Amino acid sequence: MSIVLVFSGCVETVAGSTPEQRDPYRRRSLPLYLAVRCLAEAAALAQSVAIGWTVYQRSHAPLALGLVGLAQFLPMMLLMLPAGELCDRLQPRGVLAAGLALQALCAAAFLPLTAAAAPLWPLYPLLLLSGAARAVAEPASQALLPFLVPPQRLPRAIALGSSLWQLAVIAGPAVGGLAYALGAAGAYGFCCAAFSIAALGILGASGRRTAPTDASVLATRMARIAAGIRFVRSQPVLLGAISLDLVAVLLGGATALMPVFARDILHVGPVGLGLLRSAPAVGACSVALWQARHPAKHAVGLKLFLAVAAFGLATVVFAISTSWILSLAALVAVGAADMVSVNIRASLVQLATPDPLRGRVAAVNMMFIGTSSELGAFESGLLAALIGTVPAVLVGGLGALLAAGLWMRFFPALRQADQLAPAAPAEGLERI
Repeated sequence: MSIVLVFSGCVETVAGSTPEQRDPYRRRSLPLYLAVRCLAEAAALAQSVAIGWTVYQRSHAPLALGLVGLAQFLPMMLLMLPAGELCDRLQPRGVLAAGLALQALCAAAFLPLTAAAAPLWPLYPLLLLSGAARAVAEPASQALLPFLVPPQRLPRAIALGSSLWQLAVIAGPAVGGLAYALGAAGAYGFCCAAFSIAALGILGASGRRTAPTDASVLATRMARIAAGIRFVRSQPVLLGAISLDLVAVLLGGATALMPVFARDILHVGPVGLGLLRSAPAVGACSVALWQARHPAKHAVGLKLFLAVAAFGLATVVFAISTSWILSLAALVAVGAADMVSVNIRASLVQLATPDPLRGRVAAVNMMFIGTSSELGAFESGLLAALIGTVPAVLVGGLGALLAAGLWMRFFPALRQADQLAPAAPAEGLERI
């Protein structure tokens, strides 16, 4: 009940209390967007748990889990930037709906491949298609939010969205693990239905629309894609925040190896795996709900570095733990630290990005952040095959600690960043 009250109060705060404050932003759009994002993320994570358990149960090889991440990383690396450019030419709402619909089709296709005990290799081409669907949906999801709320309320909306997203991260893996324990068909059937509902639901959201661009001033597609990259490179604070998150997640992520911990180290089975996958979201959701009411106001750069350092330290504790309770506690701390970093970085990116570049900057951000999870999964699986599962996660946690120290030196502008505030509009962007 307390969570419902907090959520209701936060939505009211973000949406505004008078018609003048809400215009042209529709009151229902933000809750609908948040519900769609929550449902889609729950489905994605339930599917991830099911796939991870399927692959490791059949192969008993950490490297096979790493290949799952690689199969999803490759299409995202190739398609993310073109998808961001597409968002800037079209309305992101329609692009997001198309990406979610494709994810629903992929979930349906997983069902016969897994329930019938088919060979393992056909899963990987389907994972490539699933990665392509995510590459389409993710930039659109990020680009859509600033059109649903006023700029001055964007940091609170981001924090509120993060809290609801983390509720999905709690529920999704737990549902996936439980459903898979009862039968793979239930897990993939849930994912297909959830993605389908999300695709239809996002079409009901409305808000401020992107200004139409005269076709006579459109640059070539490659030039438009390059404009998003140049913008991020020209902003030291954004480049530092995005690249730091990339390195920390790439090195410190233990998610891909959780089936190994659940089966061989902690001995807790698929249900325990779902709870392990949900544990980071418990910490993250608690922090996100707090930040929705109390967004960071000062010393945001320093808080970002401290959060990444805490993320690395908690990963080290998880790596060396042989107790399921201690492992759960460490993962809760991992999620709490990561959420501080995520909300600060997301606010910095959204507030500094002008409307004509939102899709492309979101795509660059996802190239760094979103694909780092999949590439990190491959790195973790490969390293675990070479030196062992526990040493691989331990090295990753120590690497995240090292990255926090190095980035403080490399990006002094980020370290000195004090407040989250909308940036002044840049000139000349109307032509790209």
